[in-house]
Amino acid sequence: MTTLNPAVARVLKRLHYPLDVILMCVRRYVAYPLSLRHIEKMVAERGICVDHSTVNRWTLKLLPVLENPFGRRKWPV
Repeated sequence: MTTLNPAVARVLKRLHYPLDVILMCVRRYVAYPLSLRHIEKMVAERGICVDHSTVNRWTLKLLPVLENPFGRRKWPV
């Protein structure tokens, strides 16, 4: 079992959705040119009810924390 970075664990502490749902939404928002409402519809097709403003809050909370660990592994273009 891997342990989370303390900064990431602190941010994820009060979130009420499963971690895989949160990370799926944030990753799709960052990786693809989709709006928050498109992500809301895509997740609703999977049977998960999430509002677009919730996805926006997750993105604002998680991106600053996740930027450092993922930025280090990113290959130069």
